[in-house]
Amino acid sequence: MGEKILVFDSTLRDGAQAEGISFSVEDKIRVMETLDRMGVDYIEAGNPGSNPKDIEFFNRIKNAKLKHAKLVAFGSTRRGGIHVEDDANLAAILDTQTPAVAIFGKSWTFHITDIIKTTLDENLKMIQDTMAYLKAHGKDVTFDAEHFFDGYKADPAYAIDALLAAQEGGADYLALCDTNGGTLPSEIFKIVTDVKSKLSIPLGIHCHNDSGLAVANSLMAVEAGVRQVQGTFLGYGERSGNANLSTIIPNLQLKMGYECLSEAEMQKLTSSAIRIAEISNFTLSNQMPFVGKSSFAHKGGMHIDAVMKNPASFEHVPPESVGNERRILMSEVSGRSTIIQLINEVDPTLTKKSEETTQVMDRIKELEYQGYQFEGAESSVKLLIRKELGKHKPFFTLEDFKTIGEKPHSDESLSSSAVVKINVDGQSEINAAEGDGPVNALDKALRKALEVFYPTIKNVRLTDFKVRVIDSKSATAAKVRVLIESSDGQDIWTSVGVSTDVIEASLIALTDSIEYKLLCDEEKK
Repeated sequence: MGEKILVFDSTLRDGAQAEGISFSVEDKIRVMETLDRMGVDYIEAGNPGSNPKDIEFFNRIKNAKLKHAKLVAFGSTRRGGIHVEDDANLAAILDTQTPAVAIFGKSWTFHITDIIKTTLDENLKMIQDTMAYLKAHGKDVTFDAEHFFDGYKADPAYAIDALLAAQEGGADYLALCDTNGGTLPSEIFKIVTDVKSKLSIPLGIHCHNDSGLAVANSLMAVEAGVRQVQGTFLGYGERSGNANLSTIIPNLQLKMGYECLSEAEMQKLTSSAIRIAEISNFTLSNQMPFVGKSSFAHKGGMHIDAVMKNPASFEHVPPESVGNERRILMSEVSGRSTIIQLINEVDPTLTKKSEETTQVMDRIKELEYQGYQFEGAESSVKLLIRKELGKHKPFFTLEDFKTIGEKPHSDESLSSSAVVKINVDGQSEINAAEGDGPVNALDKALRKALEVFYPTIKNVRLTDFKVRVIDSKSATAAKVRVLIESSDGQDIWTSVGVSTDVIEASLIALTDSIEYKLLCDEEKK
């Protein structure tokens, strides 16, 4: 690997400003631990001067020992017209006892005169005083030059002066911020190149995605000489989000030759993305580059055939290099090349021409005729193959179930409950649960019953649930197809069920989902 690029993650600060995200203190601790295990260099964890939750978080983790990352407290330069020692925000930052701090300050004359309403000279003193004060307290200091690129376009000399003030104050890194997200890659390269020629300390880049260019701009800034890249791990952030580190990191390391993570840490990229999405209560986009479920999914027959011969024919990097996996999708445009790879996972001796292969394909075609769609539902396909080849031993049997839905009063929402009876190796277990609808209640009851025998089921939750009416002309007697996506915080898998009864279709998909999880656990052992 080549020159080191420092990874500065702001998921817990900038990412927390995204619409729909509300991290609890426990959530923040879990994200911090995930990022540290993955090997990022800096974790910007919040602004202790802005809210009680961040203060509680920093108090909770004061004695935490991170394996790799430096924890960062965030805040602003001192306020205008006061001594730096009297600034309450800076006092709160020092109280966190983090080894590193990130301080934002103004570099755009418009913001100085019209927003914070101070003089240009006082703003430079605010920056220099704050850097010197924090360095005197032994901190690793990054200065975030807010709106730097807009400021540079308006008044390049003053924007540079703001950086020089931070440098003179002793800052360790100067991060150039495209706060409005409106700068183009060519502009980024030109401006960073000019800035680098005028300063003597390392530069960083902090891009927002309002123009859809945050990743491209970050990569261009590295090309121009920055050595610290800021962003959020899945691109979470205010408005259109921040630069997505899960895309930037592999591009820098696998394609541009820089060092961001160790090879082993790079292979944690996908599992870390799944975990952080789970904690954030967001579904990880299938199309997310490198870490998405569809990033290395192949559907077209000719594509599949080529990938089987040489993966480089349709894959820009090996999926395992980022901890992802190749997926061969079952569909009407795929053929025996699709199914044989999955069959060989169970029995490597079989070929495209084997009788068993024909048997499996005939069964798949029969089920597709009934309304099944196996594209993207690999867990159901893998279980089906094992059953057809006589290699499947059920982990449990569902002996009975009942669901009840009721609306007790007009001012109360509909509630549902479910009771299930399962059998595991001759031992029965009955459990009941309430849920938001009969399927949710069934899911909870089934998992509660199975947790007695298989504790890892506790980690599984549904992340997506889709219902499709197959033959709408049959009205309420129509068949429905239910597609369920599940996750244990490390992996994501999808299962499918079909029936004229939506509850039964859901139960088929749920059962496959749990069976697949238990099968994976057994194979890992």
